[in-house]
Amino acid sequence: MDKLKIAAFGGFRCIPPKAGAAGSDKFAFELYPRIAAKGHTMLAYCRIYPGDTDPLHSVYEGVQIKYFKTVKKAGFDTLVHSFKCTMDVIFKNTADVVHLHSGANSIWALLLRLAGKRVVISQFAMDWKRDKWPWYGKLFYIVSNYLTAYCPNAVAFDNVFTKEYFEKKFKRTYAFVPYGSEVKTPPDSTDILDKLGIKKGEYFLFVGRFIPDKGLHILVPAFNNLNTDKKLVLIGGSPNPSEYEASVKNTNDARIVFPGYVYGDDTNILMKNAFAYIQPSLIEGLSPVILTVMGLGTPLICSDIVENKFICRENATTFASGNSSDLTRQMEYVLQNEVTIQSKASDGQSDIKSRFNWDKITDEYIELLNNKKKL
Repeated sequence: MDKLKIAAFGGFRCIPPKAGAAGSDKFAFELYPRIAAKGHTMLAYCRIYPGDTDPLHSVYEGVQIKYFKTVKKAGFDTLVHSFKCTMDVIFKNTADVVHLHSGANSIWALLLRLAGKRVVISQFAMDWKRDKWPWYGKLFYIVSNYLTAYCPNAVAFDNVFTKEYFEKKFKRTYAFVPYGSEVKTPPDSTDILDKLGIKKGEYFLFVGRFIPDKGLHILVPAFNNLNTDKKLVLIGGSPNPSEYEASVKNTNDARIVFPGYVYGDDTNILMKNAFAYIQPSLIEGLSPVILTVMGLGTPLICSDIVENKFICRENATTFASGNSSDLTRQMEYVLQNEVTIQSKASDGQSDIKSRFNWDKITDEYIELLNNKKKL
């Protein structure tokens, strides 16, 4: 197989992830060093926002890092950055093949293809359904679907449901390549727990962006109605200042802790030592957070959307998506059935490690990136 000269940009912001990071950042963080380790030249385009400190890395675990400045406004930050990356790939010939995150970037696939570059797009969830986008944002995503369907050399979907939607709509065949689930065993240190004033097994946990489709407006009132001394730790925030984030934090419940962003081993330590992790999302692709949590063997409570159930099967406690009262009931259930949920978590850990393997996923992406044929 040919050694590739690859560039990547789109949904991710920085490698390694930093404030505002999302699933796309974790995906890039896990995949690209593995591609580089197999002898391919891997260039990741990262973003610098107004007020950011100087870039930390020019190379990270074999991945070359190149930075471009962008704006802070949600949605437009990706457009500005992706335009600069596209021009750099074309005019400085930084790659033979380009990996784009999200069909929202498929407009650049058209220009890259005209410049003779091979393009692979990773399409995640049905982004046009996300509540965070105004009407023109959703329209942009819908139009982008047509470009995603026809422009690149290959499209990889991280979940079978969005893949099925595209295949039915566009009468074409696409690839299914999920996220991986392997997680390095976190250190035994509990310093981050001590710092936050929490104890092992005495808190529920959420990690992610504070945006509507993550369902925190479901989780906070559900926990408010729960009779327990355990705490609820909400890690993360909004990538841009938002009224939604302010509304989530507008609670008088002293049991709820908002530490802001936490990264690296500290995040995995928090996940590993939680009584249970809660994923109340209304919309997902294939959630890397759920994969990480299950890979660590932590009990999981998640919304019953099909994407979540595809990952967890019978190995998690589910609640009716969008139903705060049902979430409260399921939290009460796990509090009363600790042995059962621990058994589910153990079964789930074994199951997803066999189904979602990063080495296999890396090989599948390299094969797609090497494919010189068009769809």
